[in-house]
Amino acid sequence: MSGRKSTQATVRICGASSIYDMKGGAYLAYHAFRQVCADDVRPPLGVTQLYVSDEEIGSPTSRALIEAEGRKAKYVLVTEPAREGGKIVTGRKGVARFEVFVKGTPAHAGARPEDGCSAIRELGNVIQTLEAMNDFKRGVTVNVGVVRGGSKSNVIAEEAYAEVDMRVPTMADADELVPKILGVTSRTHGVTVKVIGGLNRPPYEKRNAGAALYEHARSLAAELGFKLLDVFSGGGSDGNFTAPHTATLDGLGVDGKGAHTHYEQLYISSIEPRARLLYRLYQTLQ
Repeated sequence: MSGRKSTQATVRICGASSIYDMKGGAYLAYHAFRQVCADDVRPPLGVTQLYVSDEEIGSPTSRALIEAEGRKAKYVLVTEPAREGGKIVTGRKGVARFEVFVKGTPAHAGARPEDGCSAIRELGNVIQTLEAMNDFKRGVTVNVGVVRGGSKSNVIAEEAYAEVDMRVPTMADADELVPKILGVTSRTHGVTVKVIGGLNRPPYEKRNAGAALYEHARSLAAELGFKLLDVFSGGGSDGNFTAPHTATLDGLGVDGKGAHTHYEQLYISSIEPRARLLYRLYQTLQ
């Protein structure tokens, strides 16, 4: 939910294909909004709902709209699913994505191996460099998730390719590590390495305005009879786009488990209390 700083508050909702992550949350926001519309008394802030269809692939077509609405908003409420038994999200890691292209020299692996320079071997060096950037204590993760290369088993590989995911808790970490990854070079004469990409979602850090919004939500939850806890998440959402400049509260959707699996499910018991919480947020934010 985001709201325009002057008169409106906007409800921010991402839409995806699954029941926990996140059809359930989209329904909660709609239901609470419908109830507000049925009331005799209008809430202090207007409400805008934004459903996003491409969040799971990085919001490439919707990011500009999300950021524009977020900047006009006083608050942003994101109905991504709850975490770990109903916790809401007050911070998320930033997400960076990269592609690595390695170019070597092909040769017959049996007859003239000395004429070749293996792109696959050099990609192995690159992977070691990237993996060494992992720092779990600091909260930095770098994962090489896709690797391709070569043409035949008896040919020194001319080309190799990799896709890389990096997660960082702060912008300072992003400012330090993104250039390092983009600056990775070849260790092997005759082989070139090119890295493209960058920060896809900025870190969502728990700032003062977001902390105050959480405290307000927590007091409303107490009035409704349940305890609301918060958590920092390693996964990104569209809340990453709004949190740097607008008070944002994430993970307000249904509770459940198994996101993106064959056994994905929501807990029916979470629907009513979390719908009531959204409704009360609509009623009381000003």
